[in-house]
Amino acid sequence: MAAARPPGWVWRPVAHDRLLARAFHSCTVLRGRLYVVGGLSFGGAREPLGDAVMFDPAAGRTTRTGGPGGPRRSHHDAVSVGDRWLCVVGGWDGSRRVAAVAALDAERGAWEAWSAAPDSCAPAGLSSHTCTRLSDHELRVAGREGGTRTQRRYGSVYTLRVDPPARTYSYREEGCHTASRSGHSAALFRTGGPRPGHQLLLFGGCNSPAPEVAGHWGPGHIQEEPVVASQLTEQLSRLVRRERGSAEGPRGLRHHSCSVVGPFAVLFGGETLTRARDTICNDLYIYDSRKSTRPWFHLPCEDRNMKRVGHRTCLWNNQLYLVGGFGEDDRTPCPNVYTLELSF
Repeated sequence: MAAARPPGWVWRPVAHDRLLARAFHSCTVLRGRLYVVGGLSFGGAREPLGDAVMFDPAAGRTTRTGGPGGPRRSHHDAVSVGDRWLCVVGGWDGSRRVAAVAALDAERGAWEAWSAAPDSCAPAGLSSHTCTRLSDHELRVAGREGGTRTQRRYGSVYTLRVDPPARTYSYREEGCHTASRSGHSAALFRTGGPRPGHQLLLFGGCNSPAPEVAGHWGPGHIQEEPVVASQLTEQLSRLVRRERGSAEGPRGLRHHSCSVVGPFAVLFGGETLTRARDTICNDLYIYDSRKSTRPWFHLPCEDRNMKRVGHRTCLWNNQLYLVGGFGEDDRTPCPNVYTLELSF
């Protein structure tokens, strides 16, 4: 009998710090550092954290940043703007869902008070949504708005304009809608064919296994950030060449992580809505945007210690980092930082 083929991937621990032990936080690359904001410090916590922690991948060191005045948030999202500001968008503040934008000035290491512009039409409140940077002035927000009794028929899509010099922001609701989603992820890809440009795809957060388009932009509209990931992109290409693809992605996955690496979206972990027991996953899914058929690749993991929900992944310098999240016990968040290691 032939020996079983090794899985081809593993999460390798590279750092350990209790400051990073949290779940349902945000993790964003800015100036070569991983900025981790807010989240829950233990399962069942009613009050989210209000701090910011900076992890330096090169030094393997973690420090607090931002000082006092940070927003208490969980189930929010965050993006970098202008290689200076970290914009924290929406989330749960301990008593309600908010749509406010808080900004950390990485240059000064301090939080700033940004206010809504007079023409802003903000959503009722945001949590378990996604916020994707299109340029240093325009973001795209998609997903859960308001409470659990709202947005059951469809999900709203908003354009969020930010003006860092003026310290203001403005929401505008788009005419398009998506399926009602919560705890999903978003991936911005280049597109070819008769309509070249970029499109934003949403994964998970509902029972459908199919990704959904939440925006399409023509040439020149998207302000891309240069990301060094050619080596990891090539490794992922080699990995999927040896796997059998599927036309259908994971069904009912939410609160997973997702990072774009070249033409690939790399999804990990999360909670599945299709099982009554053992709902927290530790599987890796790769979506290949180059393929019109069979774009999904499922790579299971047998290590139950790597089950994660409410975690985040970040791409930096040819490495995919995994930070935080609850494990199988759903009580204690992980204090480790991991990198994805591929083997052939």
